[in-house]
Amino acid sequence: MKQSTTPVIGQGLFGLGPWRRVLRCFQSCSRVGGMSGVGGDMRGEKEGEGAVSAGPFSFSPEPTLEDIRRLHAEFAAERDWDQFHQPRNLLLALVGEVGELAELFQWKPDEELGPQAWPTRERAALQEELSDVLIYLVALAARCRVDLPQAVLSKMDTNRRRYPVHLSRGSASKYTDLPHGAASEDQVVGPADLATGQAST
Repeated sequence: MKQSTTPVIGQGLFGLGPWRRVLRCFQSCSRVGGMSGVGGDMRGEKEGEGAVSAGPFSFSPEPTLEDIRRLHAEFAAERDWDQFHQPRNLLLALVGEVGELAELFQWKPDEELGPQAWPTRERAALQEELSDVLIYLVALAARCRVDLPQAVLSKMDTNRRRYPVHLSRGSASKYTDLPHGAASEDQVVGPADLATGQAST
């Protein structure tokens, strides 16, 4: 029986190594510390040995979201995988990757220091799963023809109107639960709300 060559959606980034190596090439320029030993012998490693330094954090300027979109598009086109990348496929793959990311946190004790103090092996897994989530998200946005950077700017503007600093500072309340008069309806209702009639973040 001939074995199917259809890529398995949701098992890592298509279950292939080359794309991961491309992404890691970009990530090697990032400021995420404690990753230099990835792939080496991690036996005997203890909590905190892969810890990154505390303090302010910022992403590397490259790759941009457009770079990621282009790299993924080229990767898929070379393998004739566009046929498998309908929005539903990409969304389910994204959900699967979020699940794999959640597994890294699932049984961690609440009192632990957090991902910054994870051993290098676990931080490597965290980096890979976060990368998979981002790649699928960018691919889904591109397939849906959503300009993600501009959409984020628009959404942040909406959130600023919904959550005035003087009313929301230090509060976890949703904007609909903020004191009456926090903002007028046209200020807090975004396009998604108008389309569905439901409140959103």
